Amino acid sequence: MVREITLDNIEHLAIGSAFLGTGGGGDPYLGSLLCREAIAQYGPVPIVRPEDLKDEDNVFVAAAMGAPTVMIEKLFSIEDQHRAVEVLERFLGRTATAIISAEIGGCNSMMPVAYAAMRGLPIVDADGMGRAFPALQMTSFNIEGVACAPMTIADEHGNSVLYQTVTGLKAEELARPVAAVMGASVCMSCYPMTGAQARRAAVPLTLSGAIGIGEAIARGGDPRPPLDRLIDALRAHAYYSDAAVVFRGKITSLERDTTRGWVFGSCTISAMGGADAATGVAEVRFQNENLVVHVNGELRGIVPDLVTIVDAETAHAIPTERLAYGQRVAVVACSAPPILTTPHALDVVGPRCFGLDEDYVPVRDLIGECA
Repeated sequence: MVREITLDNIEHLAIGSAFLGTGGGGDPYLGSLLCREAIAQYGPVPIVRPEDLKDEDNVFVAAAMGAPTVMIEKLFSIEDQHRAVEVLERFLGRTATAIISAEIGGCNSMMPVAYAAMRGLPIVDADGMGRAFPALQMTSFNIEGVACAPMTIADEHGNSVLYQTVTGLKAEELARPVAAVMGASVCMSCYPMTGAQARRAAVPLTLSGAIGIGEAIARGGDPRPPLDRLIDALRAHAYYSDAAVVFRGKITSLERDTTRGWVFGSCTISAMGGADAATGVAEVRFQNENLVVHVNGELRGIVPDLVTIVDAETAHAIPTERLAYGQRVAVVACSAPPILTTPHALDVVGPRCFGLDEDYVPVRDLIGECA
C-alpha cells in the first residue's frame, strides 16, 4: 500500500488521475507542478485510509470549480484554496484534521495534495466520485446523505462567498453563476464531514488506485505496450475491472463550447485503416468529462462508467480541453465504483442527469466485442 505522496510518485498520481478524470477535472500537469513545489517545501503527505479515520476527525474537501479550458490559463494557488477552507473552518468552528478530494480527476486530485502538504495534514485515500463529474451534487457524499453546504468558494482577488443551501443541487445552481463571474475558475471547500461520515460516504482506494494506474502506464523496462499495461492495471482494481479499448483512430472532428461555467462538446474519431484495424467512427460527447461513446452508432460506454480518450502510443489521458484534430487516440471504457451504479445513485449521476436519452447499461455488457 502507498503510505505517502512524495516527489517520487506525484507524477504517477498525475497520470493516473488524468485517466480517472475521464477528460475533466483540470489539467493534471499544472496540478503536478503545484504539488512538486508544495512537497519540496513542506515535505511528503501522509495517506490515511478511510477506515483509519476517527469518528471525531474533521475531514475537509479541497477542490477547484470551473471550466477546464479556463484553468489552463487561470492558474490556482494554495493561498486561494486556503482562503476557501479557512472561511469554512471559521464558520463551523472546527479545524481540519484531514483533507479529501472531491473527485479523483485531473487537477482536482492534485490540489488537495498540495494543500495538505502546506497544512501538514494527511490526505484520505478516497474521494467523492471515483472519477470526475461536472456538478457539485454528483458525489457519493451527496448520494449517501452528507450535506454539500455550508460551502465556500474563493478567487485569486481575495473574494470569498459562503453558501448555506438545503441540497447539493441548489448549491450547484447558486455557486456556478458566481464562479463564472469570478472568472470561471475558483477554489472551493464543501461537504465538510466527520471521520464517521467519510468512512460511510467516500469512495475508498482511489488515490492509491490512481497512483497504481499511473505507475503501470509510465513503467519503464516493461516491453508491453502502454495501453496493454493500462488495461491490466484497471482489471486488477476493485472497481475498474471491466475495462477495454473500445476504439482506436484519429480525431477528425471536434466541437467545443465553454458556456455557463462548463465545457460542452463532442469528438469524432475515425478509424485509420490497416489489415487488422477497426473500421468506422466513434463519437464521444462530453460536459467537462466524457459522458458517452458510440462506435458505429452502437453504445460502448455511458456515464457513470468511465470513458477516457488516451494517446494511442503512450496511453496518457487527453483532457477535453487539449483534444485536437489529427491526434491518434484510443477510447478506453471501464466500470465505475458500485456506489455510483445503484438505482438511487443513477438519479444523481446517471445519463438522464446530463440530458442523455439513453439508459445506463453497465460497460461489462457492452465490451464483449472490443479489443
